[in-house]
Amino acid sequence: MKYFGTDGIRGRVGQFPMTAEFVLQFGWAVGTVLCKEEGHRRVVIGKDTRISGYVFESALEAGLSAAGADSLLLGPLPTPGVAHLIQELKADAGIVISASHNPFHDNGLKLFSSDGQKLDDALQLAIEEKLEEGLTRGLTMVEPKDLGKAVRIDDAIDRYARFCQKTVETDLSLSGLNIILDCANGATYRVAPQVFRSFGSQVRCLFDSPDGLNINRHCGSTHPQSLAEVVRSEGADLGLAFDGDGDRVIMVDERGEIVDGDRVLYILASAARANNRLNGGVVGTVMSNLGLAQALEELGIPFERAAVGDRYVHERLTALNWSLGGEASGHILSLDRSGTGCGLITALQVCEIMQQTGQSLSELSHGLEIYPQTMINVPVSERVESDTAWAGPVCDAVQEAEAQLGQFGRVVLRPSGTEPVVRVMIEGADQALVESLAKRLADVVANHL
Repeated sequence: MKYFGTDGIRGRVGQFPMTAEFVLQFGWAVGTVLCKEEGHRRVVIGKDTRISGYVFESALEAGLSAAGADSLLLGPLPTPGVAHLIQELKADAGIVISASHNPFHDNGLKLFSSDGQKLDDALQLAIEEKLEEGLTRGLTMVEPKDLGKAVRIDDAIDRYARFCQKTVETDLSLSGLNIILDCANGATYRVAPQVFRSFGSQVRCLFDSPDGLNINRHCGSTHPQSLAEVVRSEGADLGLAFDGDGDRVIMVDERGEIVDGDRVLYILASAARANNRLNGGVVGTVMSNLGLAQALEELGIPFERAAVGDRYVHERLTALNWSLGGEASGHILSLDRSGTGCGLITALQVCEIMQQTGQSLSELSHGLEIYPQTMINVPVSERVESDTAWAGPVCDAVQEAEAQLGQFGRVVLRPSGTEPVVRVMIEGADQALVESLAKRLADVVANHL
């Protein structure tokens, strides 16, 4: 596709496509393609805390109005919160203005249908075709009497907090539990402490003062080291680091050790199996650690890999009629509780298991041995497709690395769907060998792509 990547549309603010003009056209295209024909259509708009969100929220509102669609403005709210409120408010679609874990100077557009799910390829193509029409010919406004209006939903945070609370299936009490939250100066900065305090936990927040420029800056799920240090120094029971739009969570155990999405998947799957509540197996991605696959196999839990991206994990779960899947980045899908990945809901599930078992977070992941894994992001001049790029010297280097790793290792080359980089991942039993092979392969990719 021309504009949509693995997680919507994303780019640097002020550069195409993340310009006010393009976003206005995008709003018009969405209002024209996705919404019902009869009456005024309703589109929910949420955002994270980037300063550019003000510009793009206004541009979307104008484009939707020109197409005859009403805008329901939620303000800063986690992406899964927007997906939920689309359904609760009975809207026809939803748009999230966010670049997730990227720095503030990037932004993006994530699009959801009326059921709170990301769009399939056919609808994305239809929107791109309408976008092209608007960009080349200009957009066509509806009659003045049919223009859309905008209304701000002032209780959006409370609505989503209540939904998160209701996903807890036990009489959960976190009284006495000391939790440190890293809100990444992003969309969870208000709702996360509200949810965890509602269960009685003692909460301290880090990076909960967004200024429009500091989202994800040396904090959040991509930089959990500061959180780990605070958990260690204060003797906290648990640390939770969210990303900028709140659909991911990386945890820190009571020892200050980082617990990534692979470990969280193992904890959730093994607990569900022990309670005879695991629906099928687990879906990971091509980047999921080999140790996770082996640990689940030892428990008799089926494991499958999908392409990187929660959309592809969701598609595979739906096809298999399973419930649990996710990525090492901390994006976890528990479809028996929510239709989209949510860092808050994932963390609440783990807290439930801690309460039920009486075990600490570190104890819950006993039985999982994570293989050393090194990933290097190699900048490239333009995005590449994996089915055409891995030839010649790159292909030879991959085969050589695989031969050295043997059966207890993996090589993954993957072009990013959101950035002009190729991700080189090597995994194996020997840390030194893994690092050496990853550097060698990254150098080959850099010199030949």
